[in-house]
Amino acid sequence: MTRRVGVEGEFLIVDGATGRPVALGPVLQRVAEYPNLSSEMKQEQIETCTPPRLTLADIARDITAGRRNADALARLAGARAAALATSPLPVDSTVAPGERCGQLMERYGLTAVEQLTCGCHVHVEIESDEEGAAILDRIRIWLPVLQAIASNSPFWNGADTGYAGYRSQAWNRWPTTGPNEIFGSAAAYHSHVRQILGSGVPLDKASLYFDARLSDHHPTVEVRVADVCLFADDAVLMAALVRALAETAARQWRDGVSPVPVPTAQLRLASWQASRFGLESNLIDPVAGEPRPASDVLVALLDHVRPVLSEQDELETVELLLFQVITRGTGAVAQRRAFAYAGGLPEMVAQAVETTALPASAVRGRHNHVLEPDQTAGDTQTTAPDPSPTPPSPGPRPAAGPHTASLRNTEPGPLCWTTRSFNPTQEVPFEQQ
Repeated sequence: MTRRVGVEGEFLIVDGATGRPVALGPVLQRVAEYPNLSSEMKQEQIETCTPPRLTLADIARDITAGRRNADALARLAGARAAALATSPLPVDSTVAPGERCGQLMERYGLTAVEQLTCGCHVHVEIESDEEGAAILDRIRIWLPVLQAIASNSPFWNGADTGYAGYRSQAWNRWPTTGPNEIFGSAAAYHSHVRQILGSGVPLDKASLYFDARLSDHHPTVEVRVADVCLFADDAVLMAALVRALAETAARQWRDGVSPVPVPTAQLRLASWQASRFGLESNLIDPVAGEPRPASDVLVALLDHVRPVLSEQDELETVELLLFQVITRGTGAVAQRRAFAYAGGLPEMVAQAVETTALPASAVRGRHNHVLEPDQTAGDTQTTAPDPSPTPPSPGPRPAAGPHTASLRNTEPGPLCWTTRSFNPTQEVPFEQQ
């Protein structure tokens, strides 16, 4: 089964000269003029949402268009959109209008007041809640690896945190974040949700910030561990890997393969390791629970989903995108490199703005028509930013095998889904969660 997949990305709105976050203010009233944009809890951020797609080429196009639309909206406020998961510079953020945002501020105090983080969330289509719960049970051990790949938040309020992905450290102050135990059934999942809501601690179902969850509005599994990706290519990679993990898990469930019984406490340790080091040190082996070189864990992940990726003719693309992260570095590595080169956080943020605007690279495959680096996004794009430096043409793609071999020897340097009734003919816009 080729499952539809959608990507949400949250972007920081910044002053292009000072690098400091900027509140959109009255410009928020114009969000509806831009396709697939929505407001967030704070006025210094905006969310892009791709439609559900079958091909990586379409996802790449939509991700590129969303970034351009976010930047176009930001320009109305004299600002720019940056794919930064935390603010590198100090900020007193501004709560967005709306009753629910006010309730979050009142309920969670300083945690909500200081909250200004940007993530990348991937939705993958499921056939039923039962299948969805089975997928959650089987992908949970791999989520810290995705977190490491997407790490893009080394700076926080003017300081280098020492972390590759500090967003998760700030985000985990909310009471409902993190991994869950194995559920075993959809009934157990929903019982768990009712129990947590019954405590009165979460404001509502939308406040259940699990690392991965069943959407309350749409027939999807939503994976929420990734920082917003500095490079559009990395967001495409997240979509491909999450979809492959979901399909692999569904097949295991249908074949009677039990989920690996890794304790939640062990997953929290793996998540902390990913947050602290990204791909720059060891990761925790998803099964053994022991430190292993990041490149070995990435190969294990690729081997785990290889049959699905091969069947969907996406293996070559995913290998190349993953190899690119290893050789180029994560978003966190790129931020620190830019800071060291430029000598200041405002200059680093300015570089991040330009990197955010770069389009996703070409995607090729049996089901993925070519998307060239300078190809526009058709009618999903409203206004493009000023021309930005474009990366060199990727040229011919090498054969798939050498990328995996290289990984083994390289050290790191509104959505529209069907409703929850699973009626494939009724489409509803994805609501802000």
